Amino acid sequence: MSDKPQRRIVEPNPDGGWDVAARNATRASAHYDKQADAIDRARQILGNIGGGELEIRGQDGQVRKQDTVPHGNDPRSSKG
Repeated sequence: MSDKPQRRIVEPNPDGGWDVAARNATRASAHYDKQADAIDRARQILGNIGGGELEIRGQDGQVRKQDTVPHGNDPRSSKG
């Protein structure tokens, strides 16, 4: 297993819309018409798998933003 954090990339699809894919993936895990929807899904995926890095690319394919997404089901964040 790799020591690198999980990563999801939101990038433009050549046929239109936006893809969500893992690092070195041969195909997208999700596809959306709007970039904002793809970003939301990528954050959800990362939260569900324990957190990781989100990379957002612009229409030109260049990285325009990176963000760390925490684990979405952290029991320490719940009241009790």
